[in-house]
Amino acid sequence: MGKIRTSLLSILMIFLAFGLWAGGQQASEPASDKQIEGLNSNPLSDYRVRQAIAYAIDMDTIAETLLEGKALVSNSMVPNGPWKADGLNSYSYDPEMAKSLLKEAGWDSSYTLDVVYYYGDQLTVDIMTAVQAYLGGVGIKMDFRKLEGDLGEQLWTNPSDPVNGPSYVKWDMAYAGSAALAMHEYYGKLPTNGPGNSHTPSNPTIDKLVAATKATANIVEQQKAFFALEEYVNEYLPLIPLYYQQLFIYESDRVNRNGGAYGNAQYNYDWGILDWTVEADSNGKHVLYTNTAPVEFFEHPWFNPGLNMANKVLFDRLIVADESLMAKEGQLASSFKVSDDSMEIEFTLEDGAKWHDGSAITADDIKWSIEYALKVPAIHSVFSTTFKSIEGADAYVSGTADSISGIAVNGNKVKVTFATLDPNMLLTFSQFPPLPKKYFENSDPLQFQQNSFWQSPVGSGPFKIKTVEMNDYTVAVPFESYYGGTAKIDEIVMYPSGENDTNVIKNASAGKLDYGFTKSVADVKALEAMENMRVIPVDIPYTRLFYVNKFPKP
Repeated sequence: MGKIRTSLLSILMIFLAFGLWAGGQQASEPASDKQIEGLNSNPLSDYRVRQAIAYAIDMDTIAETLLEGKALVSNSMVPNGPWKADGLNSYSYDPEMAKSLLKEAGWDSSYTLDVVYYYGDQLTVDIMTAVQAYLGGVGIKMDFRKLEGDLGEQLWTNPSDPVNGPSYVKWDMAYAGSAALAMHEYYGKLPTNGPGNSHTPSNPTIDKLVAATKATANIVEQQKAFFALEEYVNEYLPLIPLYYQQLFIYESDRVNRNGGAYGNAQYNYDWGILDWTVEADSNGKHVLYTNTAPVEFFEHPWFNPGLNMANKVLFDRLIVADESLMAKEGQLASSFKVSDDSMEIEFTLEDGAKWHDGSAITADDIKWSIEYALKVPAIHSVFSTTFKSIEGADAYVSGTADSISGIAVNGNKVKVTFATLDPNMLLTFSQFPPLPKKYFENSDPLQFQQNSFWQSPVGSGPFKIKTVEMNDYTVAVPFESYYGGTAKIDEIVMYPSGENDTNVIKNASAGKLDYGFTKSVADVKALEAMENMRVIPVDIPYTRLFYVNKFPKP
């Protein structure tokens, strides 16, 4: 694969040499008198320069060559689908437009952009090399380097003054990936004092647009607010989106989903695994082989809720999401009701829902899970935001209250009352799995992942643990008392491999991998070449982009 990519890069560089370099460097000219929003001493604070960079890069060619057709060129942070605004400028490759914008902005052709990245693969180096050539073709010099050490400090440290700077970080542009469960995560680094906003000076328009996306839990109104934010970002490019990284679900020809949906497999949705069937082996057993088995312990599902197979089949959530991660119905909760002002939600638990040890799932387990999660060091940021918005959460976290006053238990009902509106509360409850309180009583939440529970967890989902051989294999079997019925698959055998792991291709070739997902282009190309495997691309919220530092340098 490395040789193929190198040859593709060589072809691309030849194309650039003949098609671009004749343009030469552009002489600097004074900027026009037009008022530029946010303009300061940093040349990248001029949105015309950022637009020029977008026009200068031929992402269509990069996607087809270096990315081997396994990526979608982006014109927005938000991927294709119901959350993306219509009519956005695609910034199609136009070097002449780029030169014109640079001339209008008075670009200093002696300035060299410092571009950083943190990925360790050859593909990233190839992309940086191509971008360097494209920018050079319109008169922008660029150097690139890989960051080492404390990436958080080097990438996302906010300046002490969010209006005027100077910048704390040293780079001009950072090549990075942005993944999201909730769409709000895409724009968390843009508002004034937003966590990780090392790059965008305080902008009242951005603050207002981002706030509007959080002002309602109504999906239609949220979409309208996101469309307005996307249109602004698309015009002024405080961030420069490059391409959408698709997720690729792969299945062997032994598997039949029997109508089950395909969606974002990194999270949890109604994929119908109860109805999946697998061809019987020589012993008449219907065994599904997959990966992401535990190595030292089962990774708890409050941080990566669906990344590992165990988290997807061992634990149920209160409500379920469709393949687009939109909440649609109850799961552990047979029903739920949201108040008109979206400040309360009440769950009614499913009659007969049990933990894998046979004990009943209670409303007290739900209340305890939310409270305990707020004291666990590492939980998903969307979960944390939702739970911190509950009435009384602050007092509970600070230790001035023994419980969260906004969570009320009445028989098999749980009512959650919010102090501040959280637009993603339904999304959170479709991803957050409650756990059995009795296994964690008197345990330290700071040692949550180290609890012995994670050697063989007791869950609530359609499959339960049968055998665990850490760093070798894990076997799950149908939970016979599952309230939703009994799964048709006899066993799920998981091996401890993941993305960019040679065992993925090895096991698939040997007929020991029936289901999985990846974002690795190398994995996808190898899997597609196998007669017994099919690969299904899925659009997910995962965007590669340039963060652009617009603060003045010290």
